Amino acid sequence: MPGQGQVRAVVDAVLPIVDGGHFAVKRVAGERVDITAHCFADGHDVLRVLLQWRAEGASEVHEVPMALLNNDIWQASFVPPVPGRYGYTVVAWVDGFASWRHELTRRIDDEDIRIAARVGALEIAAAASRAEGADRAELNRLARELERNAADPAIEGIGLKAMALDEVLEALASRYPDRRFEARYPVELPLVADRALARFSSWYELFPRSAGTEPGVHGTFRDVEARLPAIAAMGFDVLYFPPIHPVGRIQRKGKNNALVAEADDVGSPWAIGSDEGGHKSILPALGTADDFRHLVTAARDAGLEVALDIAFQCAPDHPYVKAHPGWFRWRPDGSVQYAENPPKKYQDIYPFNFECDDWQGLWLELKSVFDHWIGEGVTVFRVDNPHTKAFPFWEWVIGEIKREHPTVIFLAEAFTRPKVMHRLAKLGYSQSYTYFTWRNTKAELIEYFTELSQGPGHEYFRPNVWPNTPDILHEQLQQGQASMFRLRLVLAATLAANYGIYGPAYELLEHLPRHAGSEEYLDSEKYQLRTWNHDAPYSLAPFITRINKARRANPALHDNTSLRFLSVENDQLLAYSKQSADGRNVIVTVVNLDPNQAQSGWINLASTSIGVEPGQQFQMHDLLSDQRFQWEGDWHYVLLDPQQAPAHVFQVLRRARDENDFE
Repeated sequence: MPGQGQVRAVVDAVLPIVDGGHFAVKRVAGERVDITAHCFADGHDVLRVLLQWRAEGASEVHEVPMALLNNDIWQASFVPPVPGRYGYTVVAWVDGFASWRHELTRRIDDEDIRIAARVGALEIAAAASRAEGADRAELNRLARELERNAADPAIEGIGLKAMALDEVLEALASRYPDRRFEARYPVELPLVADRALARFSSWYELFPRSAGTEPGVHGTFRDVEARLPAIAAMGFDVLYFPPIHPVGRIQRKGKNNALVAEADDVGSPWAIGSDEGGHKSILPALGTADDFRHLVTAARDAGLEVALDIAFQCAPDHPYVKAHPGWFRWRPDGSVQYAENPPKKYQDIYPFNFECDDWQGLWLELKSVFDHWIGEGVTVFRVDNPHTKAFPFWEWVIGEIKREHPTVIFLAEAFTRPKVMHRLAKLGYSQSYTYFTWRNTKAELIEYFTELSQGPGHEYFRPNVWPNTPDILHEQLQQGQASMFRLRLVLAATLAANYGIYGPAYELLEHLPRHAGSEEYLDSEKYQLRTWNHDAPYSLAPFITRINKARRANPALHDNTSLRFLSVENDQLLAYSKQSADGRNVIVTVVNLDPNQAQSGWINLASTSIGVEPGQQFQMHDLLSDQRFQWEGDWHYVLLDPQQAPAHVFQVLRRARDENDFE
């Protein structure tokens, strides 16, 4: 095509990038986004490279000069100011004026300098033609002056060179480059900027129906409100509820997942829908819509956001089944295939058929469920089993909702194959469940969290790690050892910026499985009411409070990308560090993975890696015990007795106090 032969610059790569730009990189509003580009041209001329970025739909394009790092790699950054979608790309061109100026610096012969000055006069005049007003007049004046001086034999070359290389002239001419032959990266790359809660959050899950204080009495939203001060005091910022909708009566499950329910059985909240309503309705026993709105406001006043579970499935008596039978897959005998996740069977749940003829009507109705609860003040959603629903639906519905409501956060509860989990993250999920529950040895934890923090997925996959859920009671917790509960909590809260617990059960060391080899709880809240004694002397609430206080106070724990594992000569000790983006805040965590025995070892913490000069003493403040230790050098001895403290969470204080200076 005309002009293509004159384009000499090459924009070979722009990073970060996800699947060639088909999916968005994720950041948070107010966070610096570092962009690198691989740009070069033939020959030795000077390249100009610009990062371009804009908010989606905006006509204004911001341009940021990129700096050459090395080996044709250029870098610049921008800060998305508010939550929303953005695009960025890179342009480059051979800069005639800068190339001339660079070449002039190498000239030493008077005649060469005079000729080069005359060439420069032409470049300055060309810049003037692209300028306007006073700048045009000034550039034309400077061009004429340089041409005149180049022809004046009384002016020596060294003086002429100094005039031509004047920095004021450079700054003025550089404002008006010749960009006719600029190269552009072929696509504008997408970026989603979420609010800060997407990157750093602490979740507490409870069943509102078990929030009451009297055994056998159904809890209400008012009962949940009474718990808000205690949950907020523990340092959580997200209060997550399982589904709060009417529970189906047909094929209702009984206690401990019994196939036949007794008359007083409350059923599973995930069996959604009955004559009382469906996904936009509230179980009457919990309260009214006004009660719910009051709870959402009260939670926000306490520093908590309410997250709702969205489970796109129906009980057999859900209104959708009768009103829209085409949304379900019917078998030859006239029944609907209930949901299965082998070996689990959900006889009380009908899955939607995303391949039905009325798929568009189904999509619109499901989006309206999100719209309804957003209208009720909810902007955080945990989505149940999204991997069993159509990928195109998630890409569409999350995209639509976040365009209308950029602050909404979606957590994917998908314990499935890695590629499927990553696809959901690419499609728009803000956070994702992980395999943390099943990563228990030192080697497993190092491998997995190195992948999460450093692998290519870290550009879009935000892990949210949970040591337990209502569905998962890992065998490690089934002995009921407080030391095991504490060490797994520390791992979750410090390895990942987002973490959560199935609250009352974890807080009160609930540990009995339904049967040997099962990961399900005995007398699970999924199928019956429970009453919790939060005043029990063995409650982990004080320990949870300390770890959450440390998380909030230390920016190093608000992100995952700085995670680095440290060498320690004991396979039962896991040590790792995290640093804030500015390097000022450093946290070093050491965890004893053995819940029974004291373990000791030498940790290699290179002092220079934490900003400490060799030979300089520094202080380690344990945020769990409030003890302080003075360290020096690179190797440090640690002893952890799990019955006393399963972990150290050290804040590095670079100025070591002396014996007269301690608190």
